[in-house]
Amino acid sequence: MGDGMVGPDLQDLPRRKRRRLLLRALLRPLLTTVGLVTAYYLIPMDKPYGAATVLGLVLGLLAVSALLVWQTRSVSRSPYPRLRAVEALAAVFPSLILLFATSYFLLERSQSGSFTESLSRTDAVYFTVTVFSTVGFGDIAPRTGVARTTVVFQMLADVLLIGVIAHVMLEAVRRGLDRRVRPGGPQPDAGLPSSDRPGDPADDDPGPSA
Repeated sequence: MGDGMVGPDLQDLPRRKRRRLLLRALLRPLLTTVGLVTAYYLIPMDKPYGAATVLGLVLGLLAVSALLVWQTRSVSRSPYPRLRAVEALAAVFPSLILLFATSYFLLERSQSGSFTESLSRTDAVYFTVTVFSTVGFGDIAPRTGVARTTVVFQMLADVLLIGVIAHVMLEAVRRGLDRRVRPGGPQPDAGLPSSDRPGDPADDDPGPSA
């Protein structure tokens, strides 16, 4: 069933189809995450951290934003908006994490000592997640101005992800559910008594003759 079509509610579907939809909602973001993580560990990262890296970071954030906009539209048009919202968030989150992990890894390779300890690719992911979750164990911390600026950049992106993106997704889910209730939009005569609606058969009935 394509986006924008209104079908039966998820709870009303046959058990087999409901399980298939749930499995697909989990499997697609899982495969996307596996692909992104595999690329993160396999792609060579031997370029120095410089203007090209900063530009790549900005373009990457713009790409994540574009992905979010597209996913939001898909959620509002999906016949099952809640499932689609889970897929959307599961696709956006690893993209953002790996984008900043790549930046931290390249920065440490280019400018040794940018952090309190040398970062492997796994360390970079670990540090990115601790910044995102605001846990702050203190075992890894930025030391140079460039590293701290990049961390601030991530903090701002995290605030947007947790605040704005969550709000946008919830609104998209609300619109999608509203489309299920009123797929054709509000009716102009909705809420009027049947006797007051134009074209109602009651208006043409002359009543019993005297």
